Amino acid sequence: MSKLRILYAATEILPFLQTTKVAEFLNTLPQGMQERGMEIRIFVPKFGIINERKNRLHEVVRLSGINIAVGDDEKPLVIKVASIPNAKLQVYFIDNEDYFQRKSVFVDKNNNFHQDNDERAIFFCKGVLETVKKLGWQPDIVHCNDWMTGLIPMYLKTTYKKDPIFKDAKSIFTVYNHEYKHKFNGDLLEKVKMLDIDDSMLASLQETDLDSFIKVGMEYADSVIKTNENFGENINALFNEFVETNKCINTISADDNLCDSYYNLYNELSR
Repeated sequence: MSKLRILYAATEILPFLQTTKVAEFLNTLPQGMQERGMEIRIFVPKFGIINERKNRLHEVVRLSGINIAVGDDEKPLVIKVASIPNAKLQVYFIDNEDYFQRKSVFVDKNNNFHQDNDERAIFFCKGVLETVKKLGWQPDIVHCNDWMTGLIPMYLKTTYKKDPIFKDAKSIFTVYNHEYKHKFNGDLLEKVKMLDIDDSMLASLQETDLDSFIKVGMEYADSVIKTNENFGENINALFNEFVETNKCINTISADDNLCDSYYNLYNELSR
């Protein structure tokens, strides 16, 4: 089989940050795929609680400096990198002073959900795709993990579908459990829009809550993966809805066969 190029986008990764199972998964799977001969790129947000000095992050000036549009605003993108210890893998960190300097992830010290988490997700998703374009690196598979990456499959099927870097890329969206009940402001859809995206394509975001990001990721991804967690009623309802539309949802367990299961899935999707 040919040497596939796999792009991972996720909310967190060990050893830099862990608040959920996503971090451990993102530490294990890319290394397993690299050992099987695949070429890997990993992107995560540079949340302010990540210690740059301890983890030896440094800015990549040639990749930084792009302005990313979020609604009517444009925010400068800063790219930092660090290596996973004991692994020949680099992690690219999406950074911006307004969105990622605060010393928290999604909630503040009083456990209040950050009001701009929708904008942070939009900035992250666009930042990943624009940086990959600048790298000139053409992924075969774009594997998106957790709600914050949910817009990437849609952008790949719309704005970026004719771009030479992404024209043949297939996307996977892995769904994880969460407990956030927050609703975003009503202008979410306007912030999300890009070229070749109209209101009819954004029906899954109409509820303007965090589950909307999961729903749109499931809708546009070429493959949807359900982790073996105990999901709440809201997420289970999304799964049931998509089963009714004949969209296949796979469950891959976090066991000894994890890497083999994904290796086979990646090769099957890329055919």
